[in-house]
Amino acid sequence: MKDWLAENGIRGRVRYYGCPAEEGGSAKGFMVREGAFDDVDIAICWHPAPFSGVTKPVSLACMEMDFTFTGRSSHAAAAPELGRSALDAVELMNVGVNYMREHMPDGARVHYALQDAGGIAPNVVQGRARVRYLVRGKTLPEMQALVARVKKIAEGAALMTETTVSHQVLSADANLVGNTPLEQAMNANYERLGPPRFDEADKAFAREIQKTLTAEEIDATYRRAGIPPIPGEALCERIVPLDAPEPKSFGSTDVGTVSWVVPTVQARGATYAVGTPGHSWQLTAQGKTPAAHKGLEHVAKVMAGTALDALRDPGLIEKAKADHRARLAETPFVNPIPDDVQPPLSMAGH
Repeated sequence: MKDWLAENGIRGRVRYYGCPAEEGGSAKGFMVREGAFDDVDIAICWHPAPFSGVTKPVSLACMEMDFTFTGRSSHAAAAPELGRSALDAVELMNVGVNYMREHMPDGARVHYALQDAGGIAPNVVQGRARVRYLVRGKTLPEMQALVARVKKIAEGAALMTETTVSHQVLSADANLVGNTPLEQAMNANYERLGPPRFDEADKAFAREIQKTLTAEEIDATYRRAGIPPIPGEALCERIVPLDAPEPKSFGSTDVGTVSWVVPTVQARGATYAVGTPGHSWQLTAQGKTPAAHKGLEHVAKVMAGTALDALRDPGLIEKAKADHRARLAETPFVNPIPDDVQPPLSMAGH
Protein backbone atom coordinates (compact mmCIF):
# COMPACT_ATOMS: atom_id res chain seq x y z
CA MET A 1 0.00 0.00 0.00
CA LYS A 2 2.84 2.38 0.78
CA ASP A 3 4.26 1.80 -2.71
CA TRP A 4 0.82 2.29 -4.27
CA LEU A 5 0.41 5.65 -2.53
CA ALA A 6 3.81 6.81 -3.81
CA GLU A 7 3.23 5.55 -7.35
CA ASN A 8 -0.16 7.27 -7.61
CA GLY A 9 0.76 10.48 -5.85
CA ILE A 10 -1.95 10.05 -3.21
CA ARG A 11 -1.42 11.46 0.26
CA GLY A 12 -2.11 9.12 3.12
CA ARG A 13 -0.53 7.22 5.96
CA VAL A 14 -0.81 3.50 6.62
CA ARG A 15 0.02 2.53 10.18
CA TYR A 16 0.50 -1.05 11.32
CA TYR A 17 -0.19 -1.79 14.98
CA GLY A 18 1.44 -4.72 16.70
CA CYS A 19 -1.15 -5.85 19.23
CA PRO A 20 -0.13 -8.54 21.74
CA ALA A 21 -2.44 -10.16 24.27
CA GLU A 22 -5.76 -9.56 22.53
CA GLU A 23 -7.43 -12.37 24.40
CA GLY A 24 -6.69 -11.79 28.07
CA GLY A 25 -4.53 -8.69 28.19
CA SER A 26 -6.72 -6.06 26.48
CA ALA A 27 -3.63 -4.61 24.80
CA LYS A 28 -5.57 -2.31 22.47
CA GLY A 29 -7.50 -0.91 25.42
CA PHE A 30 -4.25 0.22 27.02
CA MET A 31 -3.13 1.61 23.65
CA VAL A 32 -6.38 3.58 23.36
CA ARG A 33 -5.91 4.92 26.88
CA GLU A 34 -2.42 6.17 25.99
CA GLY A 35 -3.64 7.91 22.82
CA ALA A 36 -2.22 5.53 20.21
CA PHE A 37 -5.33 5.91 18.03
CA ASP A 38 -6.04 9.60 18.57
CA ASP A 39 -4.90 10.65 15.07
CA VAL A 40 -6.38 7.69 13.18
CA ASP A 41 -9.22 8.17 10.66
CA ILE A 42 -10.33 4.53 10.34
CA ALA A 43 -9.16 1.21 11.76
CA ILE A 44 -9.19 -2.04 9.76
CA CYS A 45 -8.50 -5.37 11.44
CA TRP A 46 -9.23 -9.08 11.22
CA HIS A 47 -9.64 -12.25 13.26
CA PRO A 48 -9.12 -15.90 12.27
CA ALA A 49 -12.36 -17.84 11.85
CA PRO A 50 -13.89 -20.90 10.19
CA PHE A 51 -15.67 -18.61 7.69
CA SER A 52 -14.82 -15.49 5.67
CA GLY A 53 -16.80 -12.27 5.74
CA VAL A 54 -17.34 -8.98 7.52
CA THR A 55 -17.52 -9.31 11.30
CA LYS A 56 -20.85 -8.20 12.72
CA PRO A 57 -20.73 -6.01 15.86
CA VAL A 58 -21.77 -8.71 18.33
CA SER A 59 -18.79 -8.95 20.68
CA LEU A 60 -19.47 -8.22 24.34
CA ALA A 61 -17.98 -5.71 26.72
CA CYS A 62 -16.06 -7.50 29.46
CA MET A 63 -14.01 -7.07 32.61
CA GLU A 64 -11.67 -9.60 34.20
CA MET A 65 -11.00 -9.33 37.94
CA ASP A 66 -9.35 -11.23 40.76
CA PHE A 67 -11.13 -11.37 44.13
CA THR A 68 -8.82 -12.19 47.03
CA PHE A 69 -10.33 -13.20 50.37
CA THR A 70 -8.28 -13.08 53.56
CA GLY A 71 -9.32 -14.89 56.72
CA ARG A 72 -7.49 -16.59 59.56
CA SER A 73 -5.83 -19.98 59.43
CA SER A 74 -6.24 -22.51 62.21
CA HIS A 75 -6.17 -26.25 62.78
CA ALA A 76 -9.43 -27.48 61.32
CA ALA A 77 -9.88 -30.20 63.96
CA ALA A 78 -8.19 -28.84 67.08
CA ALA A 79 -9.31 -25.20 66.83
CA PRO A 80 -11.92 -24.75 64.10
CA GLU A 81 -13.62 -21.96 66.05
CA LEU A 82 -10.53 -19.80 65.63
CA GLY A 83 -10.46 -20.11 61.86
CA ARG A 84 -12.10 -17.82 59.33
CA SER A 85 -12.11 -19.59 55.99
CA ALA A 86 -11.24 -17.61 52.88
CA LEU A 87 -12.09 -20.70 50.85
CA ASP A 88 -15.60 -20.72 52.32
CA ALA A 89 -15.93 -17.10 51.22
CA VAL A 90 -14.94 -17.98 47.65
CA GLU A 91 -17.48 -20.79 47.58
CA LEU A 92 -20.23 -18.53 48.92
CA MET A 93 -19.36 -15.88 46.34
CA ASN A 94 -19.64 -18.45 43.56
CA VAL A 95 -23.02 -19.59 44.90
CA GLY A 96 -24.24 -16.00 45.10
CA VAL A 97 -23.20 -15.25 41.52
CA ASN A 98 -24.89 -18.43 40.35
CA TYR A 99 -28.15 -17.24 41.93
CA MET A 100 -27.69 -13.91 40.14
CA ARG A 101 -27.61 -15.58 36.72
CA GLU A 102 -31.41 -15.86 36.56
CA HIS A 103 -31.65 -12.09 36.92
CA MET A 104 -29.09 -10.99 34.34
CA PRO A 105 -29.91 -9.36 30.98
CA ASP A 106 -30.21 -11.69 28.00
CA GLY A 107 -26.83 -12.28 26.41
CA ALA A 108 -24.80 -11.38 29.50
CA ARG A 109 -22.22 -13.90 30.66
CA VAL A 110 -20.28 -14.47 33.90
CA HIS A 111 -17.42 -16.98 34.16
CA TYR A 112 -15.05 -17.85 36.97
CA ALA A 113 -11.96 -19.91 37.71
CA LEU A 114 -10.36 -20.67 41.06
CA GLN A 115 -6.80 -19.30 41.12
CA ASP A 116 -5.77 -20.16 44.67
CA ALA A 117 -7.70 -22.48 46.99
CA GLY A 118 -5.44 -21.61 49.90
CA GLY A 119 -3.53 -24.83 50.12
CA ILE A 120 -3.71 -28.60 49.72
CA ALA A 121 -4.19 -29.66 53.35
CA PRO A 122 -7.84 -30.29 54.29
CA ASN A 123 -7.04 -30.20 58.02
CA VAL A 124 -6.24 -26.48 57.85
CA VAL A 125 -8.74 -23.65 57.68
CA GLN A 126 -7.63 -21.78 54.59
CA GLY A 127 -6.67 -18.22 55.46
CA ARG A 128 -6.36 -16.95 51.89
CA ALA A 129 -8.08 -17.78 48.60
CA ARG A 130 -8.47 -16.12 45.22
CA VAL A 131 -11.02 -16.48 42.43
CA ARG A 132 -10.97 -14.86 38.98
CA TYR A 133 -14.16 -13.56 37.39
CA LEU A 134 -14.86 -12.55 33.80
CA VAL A 135 -18.05 -10.49 33.45
CA ARG A 136 -19.56 -9.78 30.03
CA GLY A 137 -22.44 -7.58 28.87
CA LYS A 138 -23.81 -6.42 25.52
CA THR A 139 -22.83 -2.81 26.22
CA LEU A 140 -20.35 -1.02 28.46
CA PRO A 141 -23.07 0.26 30.85
CA GLU A 142 -24.63 -3.22 31.08
CA MET A 143 -21.28 -4.83 31.82
CA GLN A 144 -20.37 -2.21 34.42
CA ALA A 145 -23.72 -2.69 36.18
CA LEU A 146 -23.09 -6.43 36.39
CA VAL A 147 -19.59 -5.85 37.73
CA ALA A 148 -21.06 -3.71 40.52
CA ARG A 149 -23.43 -6.55 41.45
CA VAL A 150 -20.63 -9.12 41.47
CA LYS A 151 -18.60 -6.87 43.79
CA LYS A 152 -21.54 -6.65 46.20
CA ILE A 153 -21.85 -10.43 46.23
CA ALA A 154 -18.15 -10.69 47.08
CA GLU A 155 -18.61 -8.24 49.95
CA GLY A 156 -21.58 -10.28 51.18
CA ALA A 157 -19.54 -13.47 51.11
CA ALA A 158 -16.83 -11.77 53.16
CA LEU A 159 -19.40 -10.54 55.67
CA MET A 160 -20.87 -14.03 56.09
CA THR A 161 -17.47 -15.58 56.76
CA GLU A 162 -15.88 -12.76 58.77
CA THR A 163 -13.15 -12.42 56.16
CA THR A 164 -12.04 -9.44 54.11
CA VAL A 165 -12.04 -9.14 50.33
CA SER A 166 -10.14 -7.04 47.81
CA HIS A 167 -10.42 -7.01 44.05
CA GLN A 168 -8.00 -6.21 41.25
CA VAL A 169 -9.02 -5.42 37.67
CA LEU A 170 -6.78 -7.27 35.24
CA SER A 171 -8.23 -6.26 31.89
CA ALA A 172 -11.38 -4.92 30.26
CA ASP A 173 -12.79 -4.50 26.76
CA ALA A 174 -15.63 -2.47 25.31
CA ASN A 175 -18.26 -3.99 23.04
CA LEU A 176 -17.65 -3.70 19.29
CA VAL A 177 -19.32 -0.71 17.62
CA GLY A 178 -20.34 -1.34 14.01
CA ASN A 179 -19.84 0.99 11.07
CA THR A 180 -22.13 0.53 8.08
CA PRO A 181 -20.11 2.44 5.42
CA LEU A 182 -16.92 0.54 6.25
CA GLU A 183 -18.72 -2.79 6.47
CA GLN A 184 -20.24 -2.22 3.03
CA ALA A 185 -16.85 -1.26 1.61
CA MET A 186 -15.19 -4.35 3.05
CA ASN A 187 -18.00 -6.58 1.82
CA ALA A 188 -17.56 -5.18 -1.70
CA ASN A 189 -13.91 -6.23 -1.56
CA TYR A 190 -14.89 -9.71 -0.45
CA GLU A 191 -17.28 -9.93 -3.39
CA ARG A 192 -14.65 -8.69 -5.86
CA LEU A 193 -11.93 -10.99 -4.56
CA GLY A 194 -14.08 -14.05 -4.00
CA PRO A 195 -13.55 -16.65 -1.28
CA PRO A 196 -10.20 -18.15 -0.28
CA ARG A 197 -9.19 -21.33 -2.09
CA PHE A 198 -7.72 -24.43 -0.48
CA ASP A 199 -6.17 -27.50 -2.08
CA GLU A 200 -6.94 -31.13 -1.38
CA ALA A 201 -4.08 -31.47 1.09
CA ASP A 202 -5.52 -28.58 3.11
CA LYS A 203 -8.94 -30.18 3.14
CA ALA A 204 -7.58 -33.61 4.02
CA PHE A 205 -5.88 -32.25 7.13
CA ALA A 206 -9.03 -30.31 8.05
CA ARG A 207 -11.07 -33.52 7.78
CA GLU A 208 -8.65 -35.21 10.19
CA ILE A 209 -9.27 -32.38 12.64
CA GLN A 210 -13.02 -32.77 12.18
CA LYS A 211 -12.76 -36.44 13.16
CA THR A 212 -11.94 -35.26 16.68
CA LEU A 213 -15.12 -33.16 16.80
CA THR A 214 -18.75 -34.06 17.28
CA ALA A 215 -21.44 -33.42 14.69
CA GLU A 216 -23.03 -31.08 17.22
CA GLU A 217 -19.87 -28.98 17.46
CA ILE A 218 -19.67 -28.67 13.68
CA ASP A 219 -23.35 -27.80 13.35
CA ALA A 220 -23.08 -25.18 16.11
CA THR A 221 -20.42 -23.36 14.09
CA TYR A 222 -22.89 -22.82 11.27
CA ARG A 223 -25.64 -21.71 13.66
CA ARG A 224 -23.39 -19.14 15.29
CA ALA A 225 -22.40 -17.76 11.87
CA GLY A 226 -26.01 -17.62 10.67
CA ILE A 227 -25.38 -19.60 7.47
CA PRO A 228 -26.75 -22.94 6.23
CA PRO A 229 -24.52 -25.98 6.69
CA ILE A 230 -22.92 -27.85 3.80
CA PRO A 231 -22.46 -31.56 4.57
CA GLY A 232 -18.83 -32.59 4.36
CA GLU A 233 -17.47 -29.04 4.20
CA ALA A 234 -14.00 -29.20 5.76
CA LEU A 235 -12.74 -25.72 4.90
CA CYS A 236 -15.10 -22.92 3.95
CA GLU A 237 -14.71 -21.58 0.40
CA ARG A 238 -17.59 -19.12 0.44
CA ILE A 239 -18.25 -15.63 1.75
CA VAL A 240 -20.77 -15.06 4.52
CA PRO A 241 -23.19 -12.46 3.07
CA LEU A 242 -23.32 -9.09 4.76
CA ASP A 243 -27.08 -9.47 5.16
CA ALA A 244 -26.84 -12.92 6.78
CA PRO A 245 -28.69 -13.24 10.10
CA GLU A 246 -26.79 -11.69 12.98
CA PRO A 247 -24.45 -14.36 14.33
CA LYS A 248 -24.85 -15.62 17.87
CA SER A 249 -21.40 -14.89 19.18
CA PHE A 250 -20.76 -14.03 22.79
CA GLY A 251 -17.01 -13.54 22.80
CA SER A 252 -15.08 -10.35 23.47
CA THR A 253 -12.19 -8.56 21.79
CA ASP A 254 -10.05 -5.54 22.58
CA VAL A 255 -10.90 -4.27 19.09
CA GLY A 256 -14.15 -3.20 20.75
CA THR A 257 -12.36 -0.49 22.71
CA VAL A 258 -10.75 0.84 19.52
CA SER A 259 -14.16 0.96 17.84
CA TRP A 260 -15.42 3.46 20.41
CA VAL A 261 -12.76 6.03 19.48
CA VAL A 262 -12.18 5.31 15.78
CA PRO A 263 -14.54 4.09 13.01
CA THR A 264 -13.61 0.42 12.84
CA VAL A 265 -14.29 -2.56 10.61
CA GLN A 266 -13.17 -6.12 11.23
CA ALA A 267 -12.81 -8.97 8.76
CA ARG A 268 -12.89 -12.63 9.58
CA GLY A 269 -10.88 -15.00 7.49
CA ALA A 270 -11.31 -18.75 7.05
CA THR A 271 -8.10 -20.24 8.41
CA TYR A 272 -9.16 -23.49 10.09
CA ALA A 273 -11.54 -26.44 9.84
CA VAL A 274 -15.26 -25.85 10.16
CA GLY A 275 -16.35 -26.81 13.66
CA THR A 276 -13.06 -26.07 15.39
CA PRO A 277 -13.78 -24.80 18.92
CA GLY A 278 -12.09 -21.63 20.07
CA HIS A 279 -9.33 -21.96 22.69
CA SER A 280 -8.80 -25.63 21.83
CA TRP A 281 -5.86 -27.86 20.95
CA GLN A 282 -7.45 -28.35 17.53
CA LEU A 283 -7.21 -24.62 16.86
CA THR A 284 -3.60 -24.50 18.03
CA ALA A 285 -2.73 -27.46 15.80
CA GLN A 286 -3.90 -25.53 12.72
CA GLY A 287 -2.19 -22.22 13.50
CA LYS A 288 0.80 -22.72 11.18
CA THR A 289 -0.73 -24.87 8.45
CA PRO A 290 -0.65 -23.90 4.76
CA ALA A 291 -4.42 -23.38 4.95
CA ALA A 292 -3.99 -20.84 7.75
CA HIS A 293 -1.44 -18.91 5.69
CA LYS A 294 -3.69 -18.96 2.63
CA GLY A 295 -6.56 -17.59 4.70
CA LEU A 296 -4.30 -14.92 6.19
CA GLU A 297 -3.07 -13.78 2.77
CA HIS A 298 -6.62 -13.68 1.46
CA VAL A 299 -7.93 -11.51 4.27
CA ALA A 300 -4.88 -9.23 3.96
CA LYS A 301 -5.95 -8.47 0.40
CA VAL A 302 -9.48 -7.68 1.60
CA MET A 303 -8.13 -5.32 4.25
CA ALA A 304 -5.79 -3.63 1.78
CA GLY A 305 -8.59 -3.22 -0.75
CA THR A 306 -10.83 -1.63 1.88
CA ALA A 307 -8.06 0.77 2.88
CA LEU A 308 -7.39 1.70 -0.76
CA ASP A 309 -11.07 2.44 -1.28
CA ALA A 310 -10.95 4.84 1.66
CA LEU A 311 -7.76 6.52 0.43
CA ARG A 312 -9.17 6.92 -3.08
CA ASP A 313 -12.49 8.23 -1.78
CA PRO A 314 -12.23 10.61 1.19
CA GLY A 315 -16.02 10.67 1.17
CA LEU A 316 -16.01 7.11 2.50
CA ILE A 317 -14.00 8.22 5.51
CA GLU A 318 -16.38 11.11 6.16
CA LYS A 319 -19.39 8.77 5.94
CA ALA A 320 -17.68 6.37 8.34
CA LYS A 321 -17.02 9.18 10.82
CA ALA A 322 -20.62 10.40 10.58
CA ASP A 323 -21.91 6.87 11.20
CA HIS A 324 -19.57 6.57 14.19
CA ARG A 325 -20.74 9.86 15.71
CA ALA A 326 -24.39 8.93 15.28
CA ARG A 327 -24.00 5.55 16.99
CA LEU A 328 -22.27 7.00 20.05
CA ALA A 329 -24.04 10.35 20.32
CA GLU A 330 -25.88 9.42 23.52
CA THR A 331 -23.20 7.26 25.15
CA PRO A 332 -19.97 9.03 26.08
CA PHE A 333 -16.96 6.73 26.02
CA VAL A 334 -15.20 5.83 29.24
CA ASN A 335 -12.32 3.40 28.84
CA PRO A 336 -13.30 0.30 30.86
CA ILE A 337 -9.69 -0.14 32.04
CA PRO A 338 -9.23 1.87 35.25
CA ASP A 339 -6.53 4.53 35.16
CA ASP A 340 -4.45 2.82 37.83
CA VAL A 341 -4.32 -0.56 36.05
CA GLN A 342 -1.15 -1.22 34.08
CA PRO A 343 -0.60 -3.93 31.45
CA PRO A 344 1.16 -7.03 32.76
CA LEU A 345 4.79 -7.50 31.78
CA SER A 346 4.17 -11.24 31.52
CA MET A 347 1.02 -13.14 30.58
CA ALA A 348 2.13 -16.19 32.57
CA GLY A 349 -0.73 -17.17 34.83
CA HIS A 350 -2.87 -14.36 33.44
